[in-house]
Amino acid sequence: RGPAGRAMAAAAAFERRVVRRAAEHHYLRVRLELSDGGARPNAPQFKQLVVTALRELHGEVGAALPVDVLTYEEKTLSAILRVISSGLVKLWSALTLLGFYQNRRCAFRVLQTSPFLLALSGNSRELVL
Repeated sequence: RGPAGRAMAAAAAFERRVVRRAAEHHYLRVRLELSDGGARPNAPQFKQLVVTALRELHGEVGAALPVDVLTYEEKTLSAILRVISSGLVKLWSALTLLGFYQNRRCAFRVLQTSPFLLALSGNSRELVL
């Protein structure tokens, strides 16, 4: 074989392997909507509200799910939450079904979710051109 033949054989011997590993964490951008203009939760109260939602739907095991509040804006009641990927469905369902905060109607809205924190840094739907 000449040089071209050896290059073809080497190229044919090359095998590409892609290993896809599930992400360790998922990130959620959420917003709390309150029915009236009463007191807004501060960061510790917001975290407690998330834990309460998990406890109400999934019991003490659900409340033990490790959830981190990475950012929280009290003005907009928006937060970015981090949860282990295996707990994503539990957290999302608990937030969706929570209906009260301090005897006032409330609702969590999950605005975005991603296994990559960087993906939540911007929202193309809110982009102003």
